[in-house]
Amino acid sequence: MEVIQNFVRSSRNFTELSGFQAHNHSSLYTNGRAKFLVLPNSWAGVGAVFPNVEVRHLHAVIVLGEELHFTKAALRLNLTQSALSRQITEVEKQLTFRLFTRDNRRVVRVELTDAGQVFVAEARSSLLHMERAFHLARTAHDGADNVLTIGHSHEADQAWVSDLLAVRLPLYPNLAIRLISQFSIELVRSVLAGELNLALVTAPPKDSQIEASPFVLSPLYAVLPEGHAAAEKEQLVLQDLAKDEWILFTRRVHPIVHDAIMGAARREGITPKRGHDIITPQEAVHLVSEHVGVAILTKPTALGFRAEGVVVRPLSDASLCFQTCVIMRKDDDSRLTNEFVRSFLRRYADQRRPPKPIGSPASARVVAMKKANPQTRG
Repeated sequence: MEVIQNFVRSSRNFTELSGFQAHNHSSLYTNGRAKFLVLPNSWAGVGAVFPNVEVRHLHAVIVLGEELHFTKAALRLNLTQSALSRQITEVEKQLTFRLFTRDNRRVVRVELTDAGQVFVAEARSSLLHMERAFHLARTAHDGADNVLTIGHSHEADQAWVSDLLAVRLPLYPNLAIRLISQFSIELVRSVLAGELNLALVTAPPKDSQIEASPFVLSPLYAVLPEGHAAAEKEQLVLQDLAKDEWILFTRRVHPIVHDAIMGAARREGITPKRGHDIITPQEAVHLVSEHVGVAILTKPTALGFRAEGVVVRPLSDASLCFQTCVIMRKDDDSRLTNEFVRSFLRRYADQRRPPKPIGSPASARVVAMKKANPQTRG
């Protein structure tokens, strides 16, 4: 276990890596459960190339790359705008090229350069792997035999998360669950990259490498001020909101849902007066309570965050009702992962359609899931 502790200490930030000495030969360590292979020169030169780049710098680049706006990114990071700007400048100075282009007329807005897009993607993956290293080391230390890393979006119903945690597998009594929250589109990428074993995703995009098993329908809801003309209706149509400013999840949070809402609006001949893009449901509900506009959210987020003076009503448009699925890689033949998915789906047998992979014929594994789910949710 000493080797794990040494690894954790050495991974705290990139500054410390500069003092890590390269090995001249491959070394295999074991703690009785897991083996760790240290390759020759595996850390050599990292600290020398980037002696002042720390995890916080990578996080700052990622958040600014998502927001493309210094003020919004600084708020997410709990930094001043000037402090964030200094961190970005430090990274770019170390790299000797720019990750962002600045708009001289609107200084707070930025765009990612081609190099910046690559850097943000790889930095996000690096942080995820570092988190995974800490978690797996801790799990090994605590004696868990197996770990499943499961993703969910910030709009996920907390009842779904509770059901994930409630799964018990007799063959894996010491199973440890690690939960990660990401944007829906990031969850798909992480599953494909093998960084997540499975994920709960509403309206996942079609991908031949992904197997998706629907377990519940997720309609959209409108969040309105109590005094709104349509607040007394049991169900709403988009025309009821045609004269309002709309508050929606920004497209990168959930592109399929965002595009479906805007597509339905176009079919109805509706052009929202102005759109407000948000990332969290709390933002949306707060803006509605301030009479900024009306929000359109998924069911869990709409019902999970209430505020005084705000009402929530379902939308009746059938095109705005989406399947929430358990997704996993189609080539994942792990017995643990498949047993876990089957057990989870049993809880929703009466609420879901027969599971099938998106955009391809049902695999033998999905057929087995169907046969294994006769029970009702307990």
